Amino acid sequence: MTTAERRSTTAGQDFRDGLRYLRADRHLIRLVLVIGLGEMCFSGPVGTGLLLLADEHGWGAGALGWILAAFSVGGAVSGLLLAAVKRVPYARGVLSGALLLTTVLVAALGRAPGPGTAVALGAFLGAASGAAVVVSNGLLQERAEIRYLGRVTAVTSLCTVGLSPLLYPLAGLITAAWGTGVFFMGCGAVCLLATGISLSVRPSGSGASA
Repeated sequence: MTTAERRSTTAGQDFRDGLRYLRADRHLIRLVLVIGLGEMCFSGPVGTGLLLLADEHGWGAGALGWILAAFSVGGAVSGLLLAAVKRVPYARGVLSGALLLTTVLVAALGRAPGPGTAVALGAFLGAASGAAVVVSNGLLQERAEIRYLGRVTAVTSLCTVGLSPLLYPLAGLITAAWGTGVFFMGCGAVCLLATGISLSVRPSGSGASA
């Protein structure tokens, strides 16, 4: 493709090209689904579920701040550790394990008996979900062809940014009807689905670049 042809393409054409490329690789499609569903799992609970959880149990704004801080620190630590590793061996297994751990932690967080337990669970949840994000995006970059990487990333971003806000109104509706514990269990079920899909993804190499 010449420079003039690149300039003549539109964002819509690039997006359609990305979709066509994805349709030709079923493992890449599954990986995009894993990333999108995984984002729904931990982004929803952190964005709205924790606020509702703290309000339901009367923990106060201070406890909520500590839980969110613990989640952020956990994610930062796992991200830094993975950044120090050149390649992640058995990346698909690491991804599936991180998603499965996220499933358990999300469900447990909705049933936390007190703010101290919730802070600890939040830290582990940040670490597990952060590891899943890093490894899954590493697999995505490794599998996609360089010339299509930007378009595939755009489709993936649409899935993550576009899908996670869907949980915001659902969080309020489910919590009002059945409580925050049920909402967190539902988020865990979504992440469990992502775990199952991740098991069917075949990486293109022996590991993923971190």
